[in-house]
Amino acid sequence: MRIAQQIINEVRKAVVGKDRILLETLAAIFARGHILLEDIPGVGKTTMAIAFSKALGLQYGRVQFTPDVLPSDVVGYSLYNKETGTMTYQPGAVLCNMFLADELNRATSRTQSALLEAMEEGQVTVDGKTYPIPRPFTVIATQNPVGAAGTQLLPDSQMDRFTIRLSIGYPTAEAERAMVLDRQSGNPLDTIIPVITRKDLTAIQDQVAGIYISDDVLDYIIALIAATRTDRSILRGASPRATLSLASMSKSIAYLSGRDYVIPKDVLTIFADTVAHRILLTGDAEAKGVNVRELMTKLAERVPAPKVR
Repeated sequence: MRIAQQIINEVRKAVVGKDRILLETLAAIFARGHILLEDIPGVGKTTMAIAFSKALGLQYGRVQFTPDVLPSDVVGYSLYNKETGTMTYQPGAVLCNMFLADELNRATSRTQSALLEAMEEGQVTVDGKTYPIPRPFTVIATQNPVGAAGTQLLPDSQMDRFTIRLSIGYPTAEAERAMVLDRQSGNPLDTIIPVITRKDLTAIQDQVAGIYISDDVLDYIIALIAATRTDRSILRGASPRATLSLASMSKSIAYLSGRDYVIPKDVLTIFADTVAHRILLTGDAEAKGVNVRELMTKLAERVPAPKVR
């Protein structure tokens, strides 16, 4: 898709050598999903989030999560207005089109949970009153690896709300060299220009939602999810929300491939990144060092894919 390529080309100005990550992130945004970036500090997670907000023409909000960040910093709070004698709502940082939750797992569980309603229902509730979040709305959260200094585990209910989990990883030597050279003349983020408007993005999201999934492919998606619930290495398999996420992401991959229908390859392309973070391994599997992503690949190999007619 020409527009998608233009968006990625703009983001590439700031993020070099990570085309697959950029494509899947854009696919999640087109699918009205939320993205979790898990990696060590300094590999470009925050830079990528800001770059996408600029290229998509979105208003973005950002919170650098630390243990002293409060839920009200995220969702807002009510303040007494002496002139009117009433409580006036002060919007929080999450009331935007793209919310960057930087190092989310450094915050307390209470603050992390403040995002649950926003991510699932596109609204926040403060003092019994509900306030809608502007559309379109996407959360891009970054987290340091579990076990890193000052981190806390994200609640399982929150992990399940992230459509995909990605890891950027270290750049290649060539990409790292290009990154250094690009920054000698200034910050590449300052050169990114909007490719589309919020209205355009909403229209694209509507088109993606309308992509056709045949009965055979839908049964294939359901069979893949069901396989995570019966494997002996898995204590808790993927939820029905994972089924919905896999279907919407498959539609988005098909759209980016220039098709108006989903094929099994679209499902396999995004299966591990959509499902792996929702899985809980058994204690025995963890003791044996089973890799969840590799396990997802093996599960997919055991589920027969329908033939494309």
